[in-house]
Amino acid sequence: MSFDLPLVAELLALGCTAGFLAGLLGIGGGMLMVPFITLILSQRGVGGALAVKMAIATSMATILFTSISSVRAHHKRGAVRWELVRTLAPGIVMGGLAAGAGVFALLKGSTLALVFGLFVAFSATQMLLDKKPAPSRQMPGAGGRVAAGGVIGFISGLVGAGGGFISVPFMTWCNVPIHNAVATSAALGFPIALAATLGYVIGGWNLDSGLPGAVGYLWLPALAVIASASVLLAPLGARTAHAMNVQSLKRVFALVLYALAAYMLHKAFTA
Repeated sequence: MSFDLPLVAELLALGCTAGFLAGLLGIGGGMLMVPFITLILSQRGVGGALAVKMAIATSMATILFTSISSVRAHHKRGAVRWELVRTLAPGIVMGGLAAGAGVFALLKGSTLALVFGLFVAFSATQMLLDKKPAPSRQMPGAGGRVAAGGVIGFISGLVGAGGGFISVPFMTWCNVPIHNAVATSAALGFPIALAATLGYVIGGWNLDSGLPGAVGYLWLPALAVIASASVLLAPLGARTAHAMNVQSLKRVFALVLYALAAYMLHKAFTA
């Protein structure tokens, strides 16, 4: 499989779109990248199950770069709740490592696609319904945040997303304003991506995919192109998020998630 000019153009376009959505919605861009990298790999002869796994791992690795660019823009506006980042991050790291280094390698690609699709659809529904949380509900204490971080990191590690599809609905359910939830989720993307990517490298160390530039489950040429484009567009997405009203932001979030869930459920049942 050659790394040709049309492929580079596709990856650049994907990186720009993913970076913009990472800043806009705090989702790290992974939810967009996984379906499209899966499609790109499948069109170039990579088997369906392996394509899903490599797309998940490569997508997660790009979030290392996108999250830094996105969170800087949000931080300048004072939107990141750093006390939540500090208390959620330890659980996220443990969950991400457990998923990336262990469970990920054991599960079939079709199973991972099914898990991805179902969780994304659930998150979209919660956001679209816009159920108002009880006024008294607050974020849990330190122990509860570590546990919540573990769940976010583990599921994110399985599906290759930055965790925003869980952490944003979770934080808004706990009465964290949507703009703060998006910004904080962007900051959480880095520890999620770091732990899970390390896990993918460990879990896929002996894998021979036959793909030029692949290290385990990571496709390094695609990682380089997508990351380069995404870091440029993430700040623009962050600025756009702060200019939108809350209801519009939630609707955009939900509709993007539904579209991606549909594609990955299709892959799950056809892989």
